[in-house]
Amino acid sequence: MHGKIMGSFSYKAISSQGKPVQGKVVADRIELASRELRSQGLTLLSIEPAAKGAFRADEAAPGPGNASSDDILAMTRELAVLLRAGLPIDRALKVMIDMAADIKVRDLLEELLSSIKAGKGLSQALLSYPEVFSNFYVNMVRSGEASGHLAEVLARLADYLTNAKSVRSGVVSALVYPAILLTVAVLSIVGMLGFVVPQFETLFNDMGDALPVLTRMVISAGDGLIRYGWLLLLLLGMTVYLVRNWLRSEEGRAKFDASMVRLPFFGAIVFKYEVSRFSRTVGTLLGNGVSLLRALSIAVETVDNTHIKNSLRVLEPAVKRGQRMSVALEETGTFSPLVIQMIRVGEESGSLDQMMTELADVYDEEVQTGVKRSLTLLEPAMILIMGGAIAVVIIAILMGIMSVNDLAV
Repeated sequence: MHGKIMGSFSYKAISSQGKPVQGKVVADRIELASRELRSQGLTLLSIEPAAKGAFRADEAAPGPGNASSDDILAMTRELAVLLRAGLPIDRALKVMIDMAADIKVRDLLEELLSSIKAGKGLSQALLSYPEVFSNFYVNMVRSGEASGHLAEVLARLADYLTNAKSVRSGVVSALVYPAILLTVAVLSIVGMLGFVVPQFETLFNDMGDALPVLTRMVISAGDGLIRYGWLLLLLLGMTVYLVRNWLRSEEGRAKFDASMVRLPFFGAIVFKYEVSRFSRTVGTLLGNGVSLLRALSIAVETVDNTHIKNSLRVLEPAVKRGQRMSVALEETGTFSPLVIQMIRVGEESGSLDQMMTELADVYDEEVQTGVKRSLTLLEPAMILIMGGAIAVVIIAILMGIMSVNDLAV
């Protein structure tokens, strides 16, 4: 009879005396490990499987500007827990510095602590690092300081960042397999044309026009790939370079983004993804006391697609004129009835922040479903195309061999 396999978990916590502690605990599951630590009077900051969380601090690139989105998420959640435990902001940052294993995170925390000791508020200190903390993040913290509920705001901010990461990771993960499939398909076809087909070329040399048309086409393609492969790579590189430069221009980016929204299947996904980000940002900011005009100004900048962003830019001046958001959006002709109606309900009921968050939840779910549905159609199509291309090469070679045998007879 086999015993249960116990796991090792790394944790960071605060003791009942307010001192930072970290270490490892062995338990069957992470829930049991958390329960065991709390029973010891520890306030748990983070816990994760030891192997997953293990890293060397000396491998991290120094400098606060290099802090990743995962670092910021962990830092935000830990700070929220410490502030909820009753620690003042400077003491909480000192505790986090003592526990930080990553050099770049420690440097960032030390600089924030220095700014706060110099008399700045946390939001003011964050303004010094625009490459790390977005305008949205800074305004959320500022609203928490103004309301006196910084811990709660940081907890909501951590939830927002977690949700954004989850949606983004879900989309990226779903695209990994098709990307691998496409790479394998291209390499397989190039390999067959560049290496397999030339092996039969000597066999077919004396056949001339007696070879089947398909065989001659495949041999010509293989011969062209060998002779002009470098030229094809050069042209591909130049095309990528020119397209990248075009996309960096305002006109190129605008045309590309507009075409993305019009794509079948994927256009709707892009639209819902961007509107979801905008809606969640507005809802989160409004829920933390930020004015509607300020929330709209910040939220528009979170949208990457310039076509959708330009449609949303009408909101701030429209609201300044006293017009409702729902009316302004309806006049653009870009947004679906669902978006307009949910915003209208929020405006009429006085719960715009909740309706914007609910709209984001609806669209997040539809994005995940849409990606899966699109890939369900795309993956078999890619397999068929790859299989068909390889089958054409094989059939062409077999037809050539059969022609040689016929002539020999």
